[in-house]
Amino acid sequence: MGWPLGPIEDEPGALCMLILGIETATERVSVSVGGHEGVIGLFEVTKGRRHAETLVPAIDFVCKRAGIELSEISVVAVDVGPGLFTGMRVGLSAAKAIAQALSVPMIGISSLDLLAFPCRHTDRVVVPVIDARKGEVFYAMYRQVPGGIQQVAEPAVGPVEDLVADLMARSQDVLVVGDGAVRYREEILEGFHCEMGGDAHPSAGQLVQLAHARALREEWVQPREIEPVYLRAPDAKINWATRAART
Repeated sequence: MGWPLGPIEDEPGALCMLILGIETATERVSVSVGGHEGVIGLFEVTKGRRHAETLVPAIDFVCKRAGIELSEISVVAVDVGPGLFTGMRVGLSAAKAIAQALSVPMIGISSLDLLAFPCRHTDRVVVPVIDARKGEVFYAMYRQVPGGIQQVAEPAVGPVEDLVADLMARSQDVLVVGDGAVRYREEILEGFHCEMGGDAHPSAGQLVQLAHARALREEWVQPREIEPVYLRAPDAKINWATRAART
């Protein structure tokens, strides 16, 4: 399903390309800068839901530590979800505002892709699981392929029981990662024997790496074309729908 997630050979123009990565889809705020040389600046902090007050100072800090000006950025990459609604909106709004101000394109990458990418060398099926709150999780499945890792099952949202049922149906060696795996570790292991490990949260460092590969293929879009991946309706819409059903 789509391109393998992995590095590709550098091309002319890669040396001058700088990418700003913004990741706020989970409880962590993660900001990174990098390009041909890899990640040259990274800031990560987990402060619950204080994304709005943390993100802008984090961007300023990373740029200063990397010794670059924001005006030198060539592409803005952002985690488009799925994840926490408020955190996603903060990251997407900031990323779009920066891209528009600099007149540069954007690259959106899924939070599930970001969790799966660091596990690209395992021969197990990689299942990133993100806590969706309300007793549910976001998840997808990936498999190692030449050049990286590729999605083999579409992203889904549902109770942990649905995840366990999907794992049982696939009946393969599995590596489960993500904050959803941490929160529901006992429930998952009780229903299906698998390995737990990897990162609990997506990282802007991985975001920059994946975005750089896509940027070399010019797989970018304009800020207005970036859309969040919710997988379910925002809480406000759910509440209004529930209220309307009762009237």
